[in-house]
Amino acid sequence: MTSLSTDPYGTTAAPAGRFLHHLNPLAKVAAVVPAWVALLFTRDILTPLIFIVIAVLLILIGARLRPSIVVGLLLVLPALVLVMALSFGLWTDASRVADQRILFSVGEFHYTVGAFAVGLATSLRLGALVTLALVGGLTTTGPDLARSLVAQLRIPYRIGYTAIAAYRFLPRFGSELALIRQAQRVRGVAGGWGPVAALRRAFAAVVPLLASSIRHAERMALAMESRAFGAHPTRTERAPSRWRVRDTVFVAVGVAVTVAVFVI
Repeated sequence: MTSLSTDPYGTTAAPAGRFLHHLNPLAKVAAVVPAWVALLFTRDILTPLIFIVIAVLLILIGARLRPSIVVGLLLVLPALVLVMALSFGLWTDASRVADQRILFSVGEFHYTVGAFAVGLATSLRLGALVTLALVGGLTTTGPDLARSLVAQLRIPYRIGYTAIAAYRFLPRFGSELALIRQAQRVRGVAGGWGPVAALRRAFAAVVPLLASSIRHAERMALAMESRAFGAHPTRTERAPSRWRVRDTVFVAVGVAVTVAVFVI
């Protein structure tokens, strides 16, 4: 039962030397919001490309990443942008673009340079939005964001704690499902290969997982009630979320970079 007692969202020491983990979650959101809004109105290729490069460098320097995520940022992301650019170009009306040079033809269909440029601009814009979101997404947990919303934006703690409880349910479901499948394999339940056996194993795990979830929800409700949850207008935090000078500096730098990219 060790895996069930592990709290993946518990308060742990932030990795030293990785400054993004030491910032307030709201600071990481506020720093990229101006860029998000501005990117919605861009139609060129260079602007979103600059934001993608800045965001990727910021993540690589300031975040502790698994090797798979590094590969995704450096290899998978460019490949996805290229695939989306080609796909969006197929949906572009070639008669409405300026550059009519043909890249390739399939029967009567002509894929032009102008259509690819429009698709590339759209895919880069989407890639920039996602990459900027990863600045906070890869270095912030859901409970930390909920705590900062309660502390800094004065969101009612009843809503914040509900979000924290929901986030804590997800990893628990995963660990309990792994234990259920291990127990079923030991007992020879729903063995075999193929889609039918996989579907049988899925149905065999639904009932015990649902029963375990109900028990966990009941225990959580009793624990919250015993601690007078909702009886007072405010609650104390074991690890309070604070807004520091470095958070203000990070937001100011993010806004300044956004303005500089669009002005220069």
